[in-house]
Amino acid sequence: MSRSPQRPKRNSALNRRALLTGIAATALGGCSPTLDMPMLELDDFTTGSIPFRPRIVIDNQVTSPDLMYASFVDEGFALPAIPYQKVPREFRRQVVVDPTGEAPGTIVVVLAERHLYYVLPDGGAIRYGVGIGRDGFRWAGRANIQYGKKWPMWKPPAEMIKRKPELEKWRDGQPGGPDNPLGARALYIYQSDVDTGYRVHGSPEWWSIGKAESSGCVRMINQDVIDLYDRVSGKTPIVVI
Repeated sequence: MSRSPQRPKRNSALNRRALLTGIAATALGGCSPTLDMPMLELDDFTTGSIPFRPRIVIDNQVTSPDLMYASFVDEGFALPAIPYQKVPREFRRQVVVDPTGEAPGTIVVVLAERHLYYVLPDGGAIRYGVGIGRDGFRWAGRANIQYGKKWPMWKPPAEMIKRKPELEKWRDGQPGGPDNPLGARALYIYQSDVDTGYRVHGSPEWWSIGKAESSGCVRMINQDVIDLYDRVSGKTPIVVI
């Protein structure tokens, strides 16, 4: 019995290339012939050699810096405008792709970066610049924001008064206001229901953002800590690394 001649095997890579070439030619039929587009293989997508960008996250509280850092009246106190041009761009409020891997609603402070992230539910995060504690005054770990306060009273610890006797006048507490070291808002960090003594708080000293000058707390620009405060609800997990 005579056999039918065997059909040559097709090269699957060539077939894919031909398919994509035909699609590209159809799509570019009305374009300028000088447009030079690279040939894409299906394997390029399946092997990850062509990365897919995550979708852009929009947040209506992250706008132009002249709006975010403008002067306004809050709870009866006048907040001065921040000369944001003097704040490095990396320390201004912005939306980024979440680098933390933590659950949405988590606050993550990366001390080495001088950044605080508030994780969003769609793969993004709000990133703020922060000031951190000096060497020997830092705290790190997993905890919770137990509660927050608007324009909180500040009580310097006894050891701080000992280092800075001029703070004796505030031993019983400095009332909230534009000159208060805790700024416009404070978020109180508790671990296992015990107050750590550390806070995430605003500061009138906007120029300290990005630096290690505090006594251990995480400092934020007042306009930024108000924005963060409004996002936090109930007990909020916080990670400081």
